[in-house]
Amino acid sequence: MNKLNFHNNRVMQDRRSVCIFLPNDESLNIIINVKILCHQLLVQVCDLLRLKDCHLFGLSVIQNNEHVYMELSQKLYKYCPKEWKKEASKVRQYEVTWGIDQFGPPMIIHFRVQYYVENGKLISDRAARYYYYWHLRKQVLHSQCVLREEAYFLLAAFALQADLGNFKRKEHYGKYFEPEAYFPSWVVSKRGKDYILKHIPNMHKDQFALTASEAHLKYIKEAVRLDDVAVHYYRLYKDKREIEASLTLGLTMRGIQIFQGKKFEILPDGLPSARKLIYYTGCPMRSRHLLQLLSNSHRLYMNLQPILRHIRKLEENEGIVGSQVGEVNAAFAIYGCFL
Repeated sequence: MNKLNFHNNRVMQDRRSVCIFLPNDESLNIIINVKILCHQLLVQVCDLLRLKDCHLFGLSVIQNNEHVYMELSQKLYKYCPKEWKKEASKVRQYEVTWGIDQFGPPMIIHFRVQYYVENGKLISDRAARYYYYWHLRKQVLHSQCVLREEAYFLLAAFALQADLGNFKRKEHYGKYFEPEAYFPSWVVSKRGKDYILKHIPNMHKDQFALTASEAHLKYIKEAVRLDDVAVHYYRLYKDKREIEASLTLGLTMRGIQIFQGKKFEILPDGLPSARKLIYYTGCPMRSRHLLQLLSNSHRLYMNLQPILRHIRKLEENEGIVGSQVGEVNAAFAIYGCFL
């Protein structure tokens, strides 16, 4: 389409470019209508990724170094930069552009886990489980559970089995993986790359015969046991006069955590009204976002407990096999209505 036709075409001028960042470091470039609903964009992304079950995932934008998840009923432009709303003809008024560039600079959006679950068997769709696994991989790289150092070595072994398959002596020797891609930086600094490259191959070898899907399940189960992995972090203010936030709120599957400097606190249940703890988010929209995220996460967690108990029972007896898998999937199929 030439420049003149593009500028005179209302339909084309209402199109915009978005770049969707995925958990596995890949991205999708999509041309959309500027008035699209967030839900419609999420459906498009899931279709492109061949995800049959996307209830645990959401779309987010980064505002003030925090992920803000989109309300699916809202129009996308509610979350976009002001420049992105402008007509493409105005953005590129004096340029001859072709292909995706003619729709202006892309809006950056993140496709990531919005709601955590503690067992990967609750995710029946293997494609969804794959992206859930990759989201946790990135979270683990920032984990700081210094008393659980052994867990990071076990997680690295599961991840290598998932990524590379069975250990092969002729192929997997020396620096056959980058420690920084599997361990938090503090573990690499503490132990050194040589130590990790020396000891991990035997642990990788111990995972022999695990399929990629089975390795994903083991990784998910171990990763969510770390206190700071399956968590969304947001800054809070002690009072309205604070300029810099002095507290960090952690939204977890089970509730909330409050971090103040190096001090770690968990809010107790049933606080007397006289001891009510009040913190500030900075604006009403942010308060609504955090409340909705916390409420939906807690509702999902509570509603999944009967299914989790069922899975644990099956795991205790000879494992989930054959028709039992279908039984769990059928039970879990209804969970989407809880969000």
